[in-house]
Amino acid sequence: MNQNLSFDDTEIAFRGKTNADLNRAYWLFRMINVNFLTKIGPPITIFALKIGLPIQSLIQSTIFRHFCGGESIQDCEKTVNQLDAGGVGSILDYSVEGEEDEEIFDATCEEIMKTIKRADGDERIPFTVFKSTGLARFALLEKTDTKQALDTGKNAEFERIKSRIDRICGYAYDLNVRVMIDAEESWIQDTIDSLALEMMRRYNQENAIVFNTYQLYRNDKLDSLKADHKIAKKEGFFLGAKLVRGAYMEKERKRAEELNYPSPINKDKESTDRDYNDALKFCLDNIANISFIAGTHNENSCRLLAELLDKDGIPHNHGHVFFSQLLGMSDNLSFNLAASGYNVAKYVPYGPVKAVMPYLFRRAEENTSVAGQMSRELRLINAEKKRRKLD
Repeated sequence: MNQNLSFDDTEIAFRGKTNADLNRAYWLFRMINVNFLTKIGPPITIFALKIGLPIQSLIQSTIFRHFCGGESIQDCEKTVNQLDAGGVGSILDYSVEGEEDEEIFDATCEEIMKTIKRADGDERIPFTVFKSTGLARFALLEKTDTKQALDTGKNAEFERIKSRIDRICGYAYDLNVRVMIDAEESWIQDTIDSLALEMMRRYNQENAIVFNTYQLYRNDKLDSLKADHKIAKKEGFFLGAKLVRGAYMEKERKRAEELNYPSPINKDKESTDRDYNDALKFCLDNIANISFIAGTHNENSCRLLAELLDKDGIPHNHGHVFFSQLLGMSDNLSFNLAASGYNVAKYVPYGPVKAVMPYLFRRAEENTSVAGQMSRELRLINAEKKRRKLD
């Protein structure tokens, strides 16, 4: 067991933050912690942006600045350097989603390929990532998930979606850059899973290039992980897996209730925690042909994985095991893990301010829905402020 691993060392956690950064983070998390503001903020913000109220600069200097790397790949360079100084890698994430236009999908595809080109040969950027809804109409993915027959036009549209995803994964393969496919809502996820598995068959023959995401708050995803591994083992390719708890819980439960079908979400947090930790153990037990990223802000899961690596005699920096958190959150986990020699990378979202608003709203909603998340962030920031004598 690594006796030196502590997640309460705020000097390491916030070493890269100036006093001004720390104070800004404190007030931002204080605001997010007010549930009322988090609920009414998104519709008011969207309305204000639509009618041209001058709030973009306010967003840019607060929530955008904290959770995003900038508006372009070049803007992210400062963040990449700051994270690298603490031993943490960057995952470039072009966070545009929910569009409807084919030209935008093609442009997004090109931008994702630029992130892969940027990561090529740069150890500071160990992964890239994309969302399928950045490349496809949500409604079409929803239709394919129901296994309905597509007419000629929609079938051609779906072929273009597959072509974009194949271009991205093929380019990642050519440059030997790992690429993750994010998980999304359950009613489009079967299509995404099918496409991800096909990409892994094609490009994960020598090592894991393509990674699919398993949301373990779903009651069927531990079984999905095991089933995919069985296929990978049988067919002779590497399974790439990103393990997360999930980001759409309230939406999932609400939809299941409205449409009167069983919720796909685990009945309680304990069940989700159990499935998540079992998934970690399963991946470690099969580390020879599974590469995985533990995408979690849960301290207990991070500690468990660290302890399991030591127990099994697996090096902290084993190339098949990464920890991951989001930029602007859980720095106490990311930087303390990195200081103990583990592989760690943070998501660094970027894109035009208006286009990344859905991502930013999800972060705010996610933080308020996770019990204790905000109070923990604030507690750690307060501890570091006291250590620096800022109060």
